[in-house]
Amino acid sequence: MPDVLIYDTTLRDGAAREGLTFSLEDKLKILRHLDAFGIHYVEGGYPASNPKDLEFFDAASEIDLQTAKLVAFGSTRRALISASRDKEMRALVKSGAKAACIFGKSWDFHVETALKISLDENIYMIEESVKYLKKKELEVIYDAEHFFDAFKENPKYALRTVEAAAAAGADWVVLCDTNGGTLPHEIAGIVREAREKVSAPLGIHAHNDSECAVANTLSAVREGVRMVHGTINGYGERCGNANLCSVIPDLVLKMNVDCMSRERLANLTELSHYVSEVANLTPDAHQPFVGLSAFAHKGGIHASAVAREARTYEHIRPDLVGNIQRVVVSELSGKSTLIMKAKEMDIDLEEESKTLSEILKKIKQLEHVGYQFEAADGSFEILVRKALGTYKRFFRLESFRVIMEKREDGKVMTEATVKIHVGGKRLIATAEGNGPVNALDRAIRLVLARSFPAIRNIELTDYKVRVLDEKKGTAAVTRVLIETSDGEKNWGTIGVHENIIEASWEALVESIEYGLMHKRQKPKE
Repeated sequence: MPDVLIYDTTLRDGAAREGLTFSLEDKLKILRHLDAFGIHYVEGGYPASNPKDLEFFDAASEIDLQTAKLVAFGSTRRALISASRDKEMRALVKSGAKAACIFGKSWDFHVETALKISLDENIYMIEESVKYLKKKELEVIYDAEHFFDAFKENPKYALRTVEAAAAAGADWVVLCDTNGGTLPHEIAGIVREAREKVSAPLGIHAHNDSECAVANTLSAVREGVRMVHGTINGYGERCGNANLCSVIPDLVLKMNVDCMSRERLANLTELSHYVSEVANLTPDAHQPFVGLSAFAHKGGIHASAVAREARTYEHIRPDLVGNIQRVVVSELSGKSTLIMKAKEMDIDLEEESKTLSEILKKIKQLEHVGYQFEAADGSFEILVRKALGTYKRFFRLESFRVIMEKREDGKVMTEATVKIHVGGKRLIATAEGNGPVNALDRAIRLVLARSFPAIRNIELTDYKVRVLDEKKGTAAVTRVLIETSDGEKNWGTIGVHENIIEASWEALVESIEYGLMHKRQKPKE
């Protein structure tokens, strides 16, 4: 058995994040991915709380899980009623899950203020709930809610609650920092005392309200905790839960704790991004280990050092967690940065010292007026190829026109006409859109599709506008960033101008030309 077992609660505690909702199908997809990744326990939901979670456990019973044990979540029995008559207790058993996680009160303040029962009755609720589930042959994980806050105010009673759970037969006693306000040194001291009193193996469930959930989890493991609770990407209510995308690599790579094989760990970035996509949330580019920028180097000195030896500015090899090293081009870049970035594009600039200097000067000039090549790899490659004389334009613009009309009935219509020249031919197309940029996008694709059929597979996936120098109001310079995809590759392009339509056109044209360039499209006769 591993030294530490990983318990994922993305589907329950993670789903408590504001603005996040998982459908039934979403939950089943994530369950399969967590299982394939090698998570030991997956908490599926609260079967007594809503019909969706009941359906989930029915559907999940049909999945042949290879590594994960499915867990149903609930609370201890209600006050003054037997466990066998309590609806939540019975729902846990009926869920079909082989393990149940129940939470109970550790804090005398909560017992007397929230539950309004005696401290002794709370102990009976914990004991009888654990015994009932054990009689039903379930593995029982007891979540000691608010344990660390409880211990700070009344350590004797807090310990009494978890001792009761262990004595009743709980397989695990999990100490919860429910309000997320405990610091790592406090976690360590309290876990140490709990270990001396509790006979069952301990777990840790940390929230991130003080930005310490990961650190608190690692501190608890150092003190002997053997079950770690958390969520993928740290999703959860308020400020989130302990982020398993940081906890797991920290345990494996930093602390040499056996909780996940290194082979499986290499799939961590893919898992993180998959869950983000299913959750319909943009992946955090700056998230440690799995973020797009986790191993990105922008400063010229950094990039130069990394080119010689990655360890100079990288704490681990990116591939250990399935990520990649990236070199980011900006006004801070030096020649080493440009050479490395060009190599990613199969362009050798090492022997082009004069051109290299010109490119560097051009980038700094452009960034001074508002360009930003960090998120515009497509525009950067076009800039480099133009400097080298290897770039070939696919068409020449004669003109474009955009007309917007607001009608008496309130409808707004936008129409764009594009006139271009391709291989000696003059081509014209007109298209309508829900705005000027959308109309231009449709028109240019319509006119180019006649000569370059591959454009049908090139799609604009994101469009971002930022106003620079806001104090200038409507006369301010506008930066437009466009993300484009052909289904296999994604790239970014940029346009900057006082006129938002012109800035959008610039980014739009480069996004299309970059896609056609990599498909090596020639005009269709």
